[in-house]
Amino acid sequence: MADAGARLQRRAARRRFDRAAGSYADAARLEAEVGARMLERLDYVRVAPERILDAGAGTAREARRLAERYRDASLIALDFSLPMLRRTQHGGGFLSRLFAGPRPLPVCADFECLPLASGSVGLVWSNMALHWLDEPLAALREFQRVLADDGLVMLSTLGPDTLKELRAAAGEHRVHRFMDMHDLGDRLVAAGFAAPVIDMEVITVTYPDTEAFLAELRATGQTGVRADRPRGLAGRRFLAQLHQSLRAQVRGDRLPATFEVVYGHAWKGAPRAAAADTAVVRLELSRHKKS
Repeated sequence: MADAGARLQRRAARRRFDRAAGSYADAARLEAEVGARMLERLDYVRVAPERILDAGAGTAREARRLAERYRDASLIALDFSLPMLRRTQHGGGFLSRLFAGPRPLPVCADFECLPLASGSVGLVWSNMALHWLDEPLAALREFQRVLADDGLVMLSTLGPDTLKELRAAAGEHRVHRFMDMHDLGDRLVAAGFAAPVIDMEVITVTYPDTEAFLAELRATGQTGVRADRPRGLAGRRFLAQLHQSLRAQVRGDRLPATFEVVYGHAWKGAPRAAAADTAVVRLELSRHKKS
């Protein structure tokens, strides 16, 4: 669990995403890419859910793809930002709306208290959302509760090396801490999941300049909400120093930004007398560069 200073303020996070609702879908390049890679992973698991929960759906980009894949399933798009969920009604053209099946049902709620019956979901999907919690265990327990026996949870989140360039330039208090993949595996086991599989990759996104990098963070709502963050508007001196420090990290004519992406999936097994006390963890480290 994060110490008091590093904890995230949920109300502030919600306000960030509320404000970014109109720009998020076009700006969230990394989230779209990770979501596409998660969808590819579904090719290797056998699951036919009657109901799917997209936890942290945002504007429901992956929810619509899941609805296309599992046409007989009902789908719930859940997020804590109501303005983001309202954007789910604007996605896709006429033909995609005609042939994609029923629209996801938008539900505004919190991960840690899901308004769903126990055992009512066959697949819980969560793309790049869990790192907005100080401690994901309560949310993972809720995922386990709402899953039916033999249901699947599939998730992605961010690991500790994420935004290391920004951390070096802006300082520790302005960038969130992210959970190590092994700790996430332990949390899944503690939540009651059987033999979770965890792996990670490092994705490097490059930007033409520092302004484009910072603008994308703002457009996707991903600015600092740590309790110990400096308050008030950043002064001109700080902003000048920030841009200077980031420019010092330019390679060639592009500014790199590192994202450590952690993937996990696990099954909810039938009730057992005792849960395993260790996680089965698989590590696959690769590097991808996107521009």
